[in-house]
Amino acid sequence: MPRKPFAIYHEHPDWFRPLFKELERRDIPYVRLDPRAHLFDPSVNDHDYALLFNRMSPSAYLREGEQGIFFTLSFLGHLERLGIPVVNGRVGFTYETSKALQLTLLESLGLAYPRARVINHTSRAVEASKGLRFPVVVKANIGGSGAGITRYDQPDDLARAVAEDRIKLGIDHTALVQEYIPAKGGHITRVETLGGKFLYAIKVHITGDTFNLCPADICQRSDGVELTRSACPIDAPKTGLKVEGYTPPPLVIAACERIMQTAQIDVGGIEYIVDERDGRLMYYDINALSNFVADAVNVIGFDPFGKLVDYLEKRAVR
Repeated sequence: MPRKPFAIYHEHPDWFRPLFKELERRDIPYVRLDPRAHLFDPSVNDHDYALLFNRMSPSAYLREGEQGIFFTLSFLGHLERLGIPVVNGRVGFTYETSKALQLTLLESLGLAYPRARVINHTSRAVEASKGLRFPVVVKANIGGSGAGITRYDQPDDLARAVAEDRIKLGIDHTALVQEYIPAKGGHITRVETLGGKFLYAIKVHITGDTFNLCPADICQRSDGVELTRSACPIDAPKTGLKVEGYTPPPLVIAACERIMQTAQIDVGGIEYIVDERDGRLMYYDINALSNFVADAVNVIGFDPFGKLVDYLEKRAVR
C-alpha cells in the first residue's frame, strides 16, 4: 500500500523550501495545502494524511491571506477530531494568533514580561497607557514579521495619533499598549524548541530601525560573515541585523520549555529581552510559526531541519 503523505499546510512561497528539500531527500511523500483558498467537509470521518504540519503564519494578512488565519482554527479542530496527528495544533495556533493570550500564559507561569494593557478600540489607548513607562508600543494582537507595531515616545505622541486616527489595531481589532524595552547589549535572544524541548538559541543584534526580527531574513553573523539565506528569497530585506549562536542559562531554557509545553506548541520560538535600565529579563513573544535561522550550520553548528523531520516522522508513527 502506498504511504499516506505528510500534509504541509502553508501559504508563504519561500520559507519552507529547506523542509521540502529534506522530505524529498528522505523520500517522504508530502502534499502542500494552501490555507488562503481551502475547504473541508465536517461530516467526513476519513483522512488522507499521515500527519499535518501547520505552518500557517499570522502575518499572512500581509500577503492577502487574512481569511486563512481564522479558517485554520476550525480546520485544525476538524483534523484533531479525526485523529490525524497535527503538529502545532489548534491550541498552539490559538496562542500564536493572540499576543494578549500569550501575556495571560506568561502571567499564569509567573514569568516576567513587559507591562501591557489590552484594548479593542483606539479611544482607550491613552487611558491604557497611564501608569506605563514610556516609550510604549501599540502592538496588533495578530501580527507577525514585526507588522502592526508602532512606538510612541511620549504621552502626547500617543494622544495625537489617536486624535488623528493613525492607530490601527489589526485584523481582529485588538491590540496591546505595552512598555517598550531598550535592549541591554543591543540584542534580543530567540530560543527555538522542538517537541517542547530546547533545540538552540541565537542572539539577534538589533538596530532599532525594525521590529521584524525574522531569523531567516538575517544575512550576517555577529562577526560580519555573510550568510546564505536559504529559507527566504534572494531579495529578502537587508535589515542590517546580525546573529550569533548562544546557549541561555538553564533556568531560561527550563522556562521556555514550560511555556511551549503549556501552550502545546510543538515547533516554535520564544523571544526574550534584558532591560538595559534595570537588568530585568522579560519574555515578550511566543511564536508557533518558527523560521529557523538562515545558514544554520554556520551559526549554530547543525541543520535544524534534519531534527525537525526526525520529529515529524516520530509523530506520524505515534
